[in-house]
Amino acid sequence: MKILKRATLATLMIMGALLSKAQQDPMYTQYIFNLQTVNPAYVGYWQTIGLTAISRHQWVGLEGHPTTQTFSFQTPLRSQNVGIGLNVVLDKVGLEKRLSVSFDYSYKVLLSENTSLRLGIKGGFTNYSHNLTEYVQYPDNQSDPVFQSNIDNKFMPNVGVGLFLSSPRYFLSLSLPGIIENSYQSNVNNYSSRSELRHVFFAGGMMFDLSDNVKFKPTFMTKMVTGSPFEYDLSANFLLAEKFWVGGMYRSGDSYGAIAQWIINKKLRLGYAYDFTTTDLRNYQNGVHEIMISFEFVYAKHIIISPRYF
Repeated sequence: MKILKRATLATLMIMGALLSKAQQDPMYTQYIFNLQTVNPAYVGYWQTIGLTAISRHQWVGLEGHPTTQTFSFQTPLRSQNVGIGLNVVLDKVGLEKRLSVSFDYSYKVLLSENTSLRLGIKGGFTNYSHNLTEYVQYPDNQSDPVFQSNIDNKFMPNVGVGLFLSSPRYFLSLSLPGIIENSYQSNVNNYSSRSELRHVFFAGGMMFDLSDNVKFKPTFMTKMVTGSPFEYDLSANFLLAEKFWVGGMYRSGDSYGAIAQWIINKKLRLGYAYDFTTTDLRNYQNGVHEIMISFEFVYAKHIIISPRYF
């Protein structure tokens, strides 16, 4: 069984390295609580200085399973119409690593008393590394020249844009976080890996009052990548007594899962999500775990216009 698990992982990692038309941006189950990961226009929306950390472990139990560590920072500037932020993402699949650092900027345009449109732009770089020589431990790769050297470790720039329309009860988000499609060259036969493909994200959600102590929030997110199947996420979450979020999600062709978040106070939130894989990999791994923590610097003199549900 251990050999079978290793062979399965090896196949996945090699296909990820060799296929240029794969969806490669990290995915999150708790995206709805921090859209900054895909949309720069989201920064400043919290109306406070905010920090978010997400740790995602996919296909736990499979050797070299994908992991994603994300740190986000955002703050409005004094005018409250401008927001700035920072995203740091470390994404690993086996021996493949991507370290992305980006800076976000948004400007808010008031459309009415309760509705605003944020325009966002981001810029940053990705450091990509892939130690192909380590794959020679698998017999089928020992005679393949592709696996006789490593892909060059490079810093590649990128830019992105986004729109975020919101009111206290709904939001719509449209973004293209990476406009430039970067490639990484190896030292063997001009082999290359298109490591960054354009992803278009479209998301939305609404809030409904079911009772004095129960609120309902359905949301969706679609992801479109050239050469890859159209993908969508659907989620339904309930807010209980303004303290606990509980709900579930479905990701097309991939998984379904459970989501929970504890609003400890106005500053601190803790979240957890568990995904059940629906693909053939379900027989070789123990699910997907995702932990989120967010902290907001809320001062006594700071007035929040309305509770934040997105």
